[in-house]
Amino acid sequence: MAKTFNSLDKKDLVIQYTVKHTQKIDCGGAYIKLLPGGDKFESTKFGGDTPYALMFGPDICGSSNKKTHVIFHYDKTDDNLLINNNVGCEDNQLSHLYTLVLRPDNTFEVFVDNKSVRSGKLDDEFDFIGAKEIKDPDQSKPEDWVDEREIPDPEDKKPDGHDDIPMEIPDPDAAKPDDWDDEDDGEWEAPMVDNPDYQGPWSPKMIPNPEYKGAWVHPMIPNPEYEYDDSMYAVCKDGCTHVGFELWQVKSGTIFDDIIVTDSLEEAQQFAEETFFKKKDAEKEAYEAKEKKERAEEEAAMADEEGLDDMDMDDMDMGDEF
Repeated sequence: MAKTFNSLDKKDLVIQYTVKHTQKIDCGGAYIKLLPGGDKFESTKFGGDTPYALMFGPDICGSSNKKTHVIFHYDKTDDNLLINNNVGCEDNQLSHLYTLVLRPDNTFEVFVDNKSVRSGKLDDEFDFIGAKEIKDPDQSKPEDWVDEREIPDPEDKKPDGHDDIPMEIPDPDAAKPDDWDDEDDGEWEAPMVDNPDYQGPWSPKMIPNPEYKGAWVHPMIPNPEYEYDDSMYAVCKDGCTHVGFELWQVKSGTIFDDIIVTDSLEEAQQFAEETFFKKKDAEKEAYEAKEKKERAEEEAAMADEEGLDDMDMDDMDMGDEF
């Protein structure tokens, strides 16, 4: 980076870049990482285990896993904290702009193609600190607590003969075939059919439980270990000096471009206007034209194959005439 970013300056941290999956990606990730290290950073040793301040970018695998990773490193616990709620991403073959804003008031915001898709407080969306309240360890559900909403009706009795009704009965509409020979075929028996009078195993009807108290709710108390941290946002408190990319892909073909790290969202958006948005429409038109041409070529090839198949069938139908 041309300039070190230090969180202790209490400025917004904005990291933005474009991702283009030219390979019709089916499974893979394309993340940008913000890295500390300064002059001691060894780029030749950069890898998946290299410590980072944040990791950000789309992760796609199949139709059910399509999300944007947002991960911050928290020095106090030495953990890399993933966002708890899903952030969507794009998975087509066009370029898309990903922007992450981290603010010194402990809030964040994610944009895709300059549209806000997720925002909130760090302590709400990430596990930086413990919960404000916890279940009271000295409280438990009373043994006599009744949480059954309904009970069997004690007045409801099983009808006499209920269990004597068979599940199946001989078909009353069946008749012994005229050609049936008892001596050769054995004694004829009508086929069995479902008994319309059979009601299944008996159970008493349910009625509201007069002793019902509702679902028991565990009382909550203030968490004695809860302590708000004003510096959750400070992922670069020792200074961030480099960016790196982590790729995990089944098929190659991802292109990164238009990278900027700044302390101004307005500057990042202006940079996007001069780069990503300037070429966005032309790229889409070129892609659609390419897709249209490929579809036409495929349809022509299929028509040629069908014509050859018809000719083969005509040849098979031709025979010698005498």
